[in-house]
Amino acid sequence: MKTTLLLAAGYNLAWGGLIVLFPLEPFRWAGMALPNYPEIWQCLGMVIGVYGVGYGIAAFDPVRHWPIVFVGFLGKVLGPIGFVWSALDGRFPWRAGWLNVTNDLIWWVPFALILLHARRATPSPASPAP
Repeated sequence: MKTTLLLAAGYNLAWGGLIVLFPLEPFRWAGMALPNYPEIWQCLGMVIGVYGVGYGIAAFDPVRHWPIVFVGFLGKVLGPIGFVWSALDGRFPWRAGWLNVTNDLIWWVPFALILLHARRATPSPASPAP
């Protein structure tokens, strides 16, 4: 778990930094039209980097910090859903979907396993007395 979360932290910090410093490059790589306001994309890069900080913190106590992993997992599930929705609607080119592989899909199983472990390791609250 620690290794997975440290890898996710490093990846998110690197990807977020790339987006902040070179916001137009991912659009060029994906063959998409360049955005009118790259600053919005840079803001997303900042958020991605902040997730990296969170994963780094969670790496040292994943059971205690499971909410950080859960929020990241939600983003990694909802992001590809949003992409497919937009691609089906013709707003995103399908070739841009490769971004979902490294940003989201490869993290589904490891994050789900961390969350399952945290659930099993967390004691259930005591049932109230009748």
